[in-house]
Amino acid sequence: MHDVPGQSHWHEPTGGKRAGLGQFGRPKTPYDLFMESEGIPIYRDIGVSKVQNLPLAPWKRTGGRGTYIQLHGTEGKWGTYLVEVPGAGALNPEKHLYEEIYYVVEGRGSTEVWLDNDSKRHVFEWQKGSMFSIPVNAMHRIVNASSSPALLLGGTTAPNLMNLINNVGAIFDNPYQFRDRFSGADDFYKYKDDIEPDPVRGLAMRRTNFVPDIVNCDLPLDNRRSPGYRRIEPFMTGNTFYLWIAQHENGRYSKAHAHTSAAVLICLRGKGYTYTWPESAGVNPWKDGKAHLVKRVDYEPVGMVSAAPGGARWFHQHFGVSKDPLRLTAWFGPHNPGREPGPPGEKHIDYTGMDIPEGGSAIPYWMEDPQVKKDWEARIAQNGVPSRMLPEFYDKDFKGELPKGV
Repeated sequence: MHDVPGQSHWHEPTGGKRAGLGQFGRPKTPYDLFMESEGIPIYRDIGVSKVQNLPLAPWKRTGGRGTYIQLHGTEGKWGTYLVEVPGAGALNPEKHLYEEIYYVVEGRGSTEVWLDNDSKRHVFEWQKGSMFSIPVNAMHRIVNASSSPALLLGGTTAPNLMNLINNVGAIFDNPYQFRDRFSGADDFYKYKDDIEPDPVRGLAMRRTNFVPDIVNCDLPLDNRRSPGYRRIEPFMTGNTFYLWIAQHENGRYSKAHAHTSAAVLICLRGKGYTYTWPESAGVNPWKDGKAHLVKRVDYEPVGMVSAAPGGARWFHQHFGVSKDPLRLTAWFGPHNPGREPGPPGEKHIDYTGMDIPEGGSAIPYWMEDPQVKKDWEARIAQNGVPSRMLPEFYDKDFKGELPKGV
């Protein structure tokens, strides 16, 4: 190859050297470039103690103010943002091909949803603590019913679509109507509290497109993460966007477990913190001299933390430190545990809900690093919260069942 002025050409390596740069900066994705083009802040970190403290800027596309939030480990997997709806105002109507869910951080209002050329609009009201989903490519408009600004946290599959299609017009100006996602039924946004087993792992699931109050709604017993742990999976508008709502009892904490990146935990009630560390550091990182690899994020409502910020499998463990139970919602984007790649029908296990001696990735209490309990007991003592971690929880044969009368 011959060099031409103004053009860059590749040259074969010489002298036994390898081709390529070897080390290079990670390039920006189409979604990264899209976020930058929007003219609002982009928050990148392992977590945030309270999203209400993040800076906002005018957001021309939406008609409100906002900031993107891209926690470490979620890059390219799914996106999130914070949007402020002006007092007694509304966001601009829009539609898009990506999935979208909302959690109401502050305020009250309503949302209008419709399909192009349909005269009927579905209107439902929301309040602080509500969660709802917008059907794919449905027109929608978010209206603030108060004179004070409303604040909503949105989760989307926009990175997945933009990085694949790399065409903003195709995403925001596509005429196709997904009537299988938006039936037009009168009760489409009526809360449905029936519980059924999810079709993959058999865990508790509700098929509902709207939840009036995820901070205080009833949750069925689960017991996989901690004694008395409660949990539900809302399945909304036919989405692949996976999430759950769960609660650890006050005076108790979760077992650590490991999986790859995608999950972000969002604090709904109570105060607490999360430890997260690479699986390669082992089950006892403090004891083994690897405490420097452990990351910690303290939070309150509405704080966020990335469960596995490093890309590979990370252990993570959640601790409530207040007199209130620790209620969390976890958002995964289109990354549903139990649906990892593999041949259909291949035997799979619920490895994050099973202890390491059972072949899972959860660290049973008897196996955890002694520093875990020591740190937590010191913190709850400062807050005047009694421990309800019974001695039998640390027995090798403890399987999560609560003793009678507890």
